[in-house]
Formats: sequence, structure tokens, C-alpha cells
Amino acid sequence: MSETIKDTVNYIKTHIQVNPEIGIILGTGLGGLVRDIKIEISIPYNEIPHFPVSTVEGHSGKLIFGKLGGKNVLAMQGRFHFYEGYPMSQVIFPVRVMKSLGIKYLFVSNASGGVNPDFEIGDLMIITDHINLLPNPLIGKHNPEFGPRFPDMSDAYDKNLVIRAKAIAKELNIKVQEGVYTATTGPTFETPSEYKYFRIIGSDTVGMSTVPEVIAARQMGIPCFAMSIITDLGVPGKIVEVTHEEVQKVASAAETKMTKIFTRLIEIL
Repeated sequence: MSETIKDTVNYIKTHIQVNPEIGIILGTGLGGLVRDIKIEISIPYNEIPHFPVSTVEGHSGKLIFGKLGGKNVLAMQGRFHFYEGYPMSQVIFPVRVMKSLGIKYLFVSNASGGVNPDFEIGDLMIITDHINLLPNPLIGKHNPEFGPRFPDMSDAYDKNLVIRAKAIAKELNIKVQEGVYTATTGPTFETPSEYKYFRIIGSDTVGMSTVPEVIAARQMGIPCFAMSIITDLGVPGKIVEVTHEEVQKVASAAETKMTKIFTRLIEIL
């Protein structure tokens, strides 16, 4: 374990009573899930040694410890992005810390633009695979403590968790889509031609996050589950001007359904 991770972990351990079982990373406009967590402690990022600070509206910047679905969880209310100017080592730093604190599963959410013509604004999509157009977070000097140099990504999103989540959604009468998430650098929203390109290469939705955290988690052997909320459409004939504020609004409106699936899935782990 690097000295910076060790310092961060030691600081956090002085504030918590038990180690978390589940790590949760909440995307743009999705921080409301914490309302369902029985919070034991909340630590602002700027108080945690070596921890990055979220600079994007809709990411409040707190580390939340408590219980959800009867399990001890650690939730990031706000994440970090490559487009904020952080190196990839900083983007995935919290996942390294979570692993060192003992998490067994990682749950991730994001707001994204749908390029699948069958999608509608407000849909939930279970991520089954991804296309990474960001710099790979594992580039650089290899630390064998984190796992293999060349981690397998054939099961980036745990198939058993996907199956369980689909069953839960059916049980709760919540419509869910499933598909491939493509990660880009941002921070610009896509042009019509870029949306067309993403669809051609196999994307169902496109965003600016999630994949780096999942790559780091899979290298460390952590099973991952991720969901996108479709906040805008990159489909010919349905493309309109998009603002960050509108993305937040749609994400917030749909997050209750996502929270129900997350909570029930965590309960049965």
C-alpha cells in the first residue's frame, strides 16, 4: 500500500467503527441516495488527507458511512473526473482507498446520454459492458499490491449482479434497459456526428466517468455493478441543446427508482 493511501485509510479509520462492506460512487445529480442511508458519519473530502476535492456542480463532495440494505456502506457523494484536470491516479484513488478499507463490492452510478434509439429520457440502464475512450488508469508504474499488470476485463460488470438486478427491477415493476456505456474525456457534450460514431462502434449510452473506477476495482478483484440514468438523447431527430443543469434535474427525478434497485440488491448480497 502506498504511503498516501495508508495515510488516508488511517485517517478514515479513526472516524469509523466498522469497515464498510459495499462501496458506492454517486454520479451527477444522484447524491440523493444518501437520504436512504442510515448515516453514522459524513466527512467532507477537503478534510481527508490526500483526497481529491470535487469541483463539479451536482457533486457535493462528502464521504458517507452508514447502513443501507442492512449492510455497512461507504458512499461517495460526488466523484472525480479526468476533465477536472485530475490525473487518472487521483480519479481512481478513492477506489484504492475503499479496497484498503475492506469493501467487497463496488456500486457505481452516472448520468449519461443515450444513443440507443429505443431509449427515452429518464430510463435506467444497467451497464453490461463498456468502451473506454479515456486514458487507461493503469498506465504507469505497476504496483503488484493492486493486482495483475494486465487484468482481465471480460467480466467488468458482474454477471450475477446484473441478473439479480434485472429480477429486482421486474419485482418492483421498474423499467430497466441494459447495454454498453462509453466513457469519453468531456467536458463538452457530444456533437451529432460524435453521437452517430458512438452508436456505430457499439455504444448504448455515453458519459464522462465510471470506467476508470471500474477498471481499478476489477484489477483489485472487486465485483462491480453500475447503472446509468439516461438524461439526454443523442439519437437523430431527438438531439437538442443540453445543459448541465438539465442533466442534474433529470437524474434527480429518476434516482428514486435507482435507489430502490441498489438498496434491494445490497440487501440480498
